[in-house]
Amino acid sequence: MKDKVYVLDTNIILQNVQNLSRISDNSTNTIVVPETVLLELEDKKKLTNELGFYSREFARLLAKMKIKEVDYKLGFKVVKLFNDELTLHIISKDKYESEIEQTHLSESNDKRIIEVAAIAQDYYKGSQTIFLSLDVYARTFALFKGIKSETLHDDKSTVPDFKFMKTIKVDSSLFNSLDQAEIKEYDEEYSKENFSYIFESEDGNSCHGIIINERINLLTEADFKSLQVKPVNLKQKLFMKAILSDMFELLVIDAKAGSGKTLMSMVSAMRLIDLGHYDKIVYVRNSIESLDKGADIGYLAGNDEKFRIYNMALQDTLEFIAKKHLKKSESKENKESIESKISELTSKYCIETLWPGEARGRTLSSAIVIMDEWQNSSEKTTQLILSRLDESCMAIVIGSNRQIDNLYLNKYNNGLTTLLKQTRNEHDEINMFAIELEKAVRGKFAEFTERIFERNQNTK
Repeated sequence: MKDKVYVLDTNIILQNVQNLSRISDNSTNTIVVPETVLLELEDKKKLTNELGFYSREFARLLAKMKIKEVDYKLGFKVVKLFNDELTLHIISKDKYESEIEQTHLSESNDKRIIEVAAIAQDYYKGSQTIFLSLDVYARTFALFKGIKSETLHDDKSTVPDFKFMKTIKVDSSLFNSLDQAEIKEYDEEYSKENFSYIFESEDGNSCHGIIINERINLLTEADFKSLQVKPVNLKQKLFMKAILSDMFELLVIDAKAGSGKTLMSMVSAMRLIDLGHYDKIVYVRNSIESLDKGADIGYLAGNDEKFRIYNMALQDTLEFIAKKHLKKSESKENKESIESKISELTSKYCIETLWPGEARGRTLSSAIVIMDEWQNSSEKTTQLILSRLDESCMAIVIGSNRQIDNLYLNKYNNGLTTLLKQTRNEHDEINMFAIELEKAVRGKFAEFTERIFERNQNTK
């Protein structure tokens, strides 16, 4: 079998520096980093977001590697580095065919990277040279040059079909004995991922519940009696009951836009604080969005105005809750009353926002941590945030794999999916709960777009 030479695009490193170890396979394969990739990483080193972190991680890796030799060839140079795990070569051309155009900088850089891949294909004769990129356009440019191209194997993995909710048939005469009964008495095929149940009888009756420590906890109207904002459909009720039970340390929710995930999380968290179970709510949202807006804003800790765009979902949620608290006469056309109520709620429930770049070195205690839009966060960011929580915290992780905006992630490798996969396993440290909220509750526009766009896509 031929040795493999992998020429890396910048996004492979920015997605996760640990990708290098997997690709290297204990130095069985040679990793080639084009000079242009180094320049792009250097440009991102000062960013305070995840891209900056991985850029600095790669710089630290380079600093620890040893130089084997510098091979000067006609028109290009190869700097050969190594350590115990990696064989890494950096290739620089003396002159590139592609001119740098500031208006099309990304495309210009892609073409320069592929020029190096073409050199590598000739330089490493006898080995199979593969261009590795997350970007389908860059891979296409490589194919035009006759270079084999691939994406990460993680991109080709599968996301299992989860059975978070299960329906079983039960005789209606047994309904009164279901609450607090062991689920295995009624479902011999129960598994850890079956967090919620619909119990149906032949005569058309039904009841619903969640599983806590393998026992059935049925839904009742009393569960939500004290809430200012109440759930409007079954899955919202199951989700909120799971939070309000305070029996789960980590709740993971895959929910489509408009399903009420942030609102339900916030309302339930407020109730638990009212009951004295926690002291504050911490809202976390990653700043890496489409077109790398996180880099554009150059976020600085404490600069709320600069970071405001990323907390609009929280602001909308608090505004909705504020209006529910106010009398109709107070809230109607009265912006000042609404803002005053939002300020009151923020103070009462000690609501604070946290950007992942601020999390290092912190420890969160007695907090309900809501991690929103988590499909746009990597495994590394997920580890960073969750590792900041002590034993007195609850984490609610919400997102939608239908709306991934992070250019370096996909539905197979983001933090949300990684946690969803863990719901199938038993964990000694924490109790997990998961559910999928697929019903939009924003009203006629959400229903219209779902019917027109999503269902049309599903039938293609």
